Amino acid sequence: MTEAVLAFCLEVVMGVGVSIFFLTLGAILRFAIEPDVFGQSVHMDVIGVIFMIVGGVGVVLSIVLAPRRGQTSDNRLMHRENNPPEL
Repeated sequence: MTEAVLAFCLEVVMGVGVSIFFLTLGAILRFAIEPDVFGQSVHMDVIGVIFMIVGGVGVVLSIVLAPRRGQTSDNRLMHRENNPPEL
């Protein structure tokens, strides 16, 4: 595997992995913790729903934008010359 393919795969896996982390954290805050554990001013169930929405959007964006990221690295043209600079 080339370095570009490896970096691309790592980006996709990390994007989906972070999104799944947010989904899991949101589900824990929404369903496993009492809503008034930190008092009346902090609603943990609402924070959990927000994390689940962010995680879901992140998973969708990671999957949708993954093919577009790969195209940009293949279309680059590099030209190098080994001539020393003229003084």
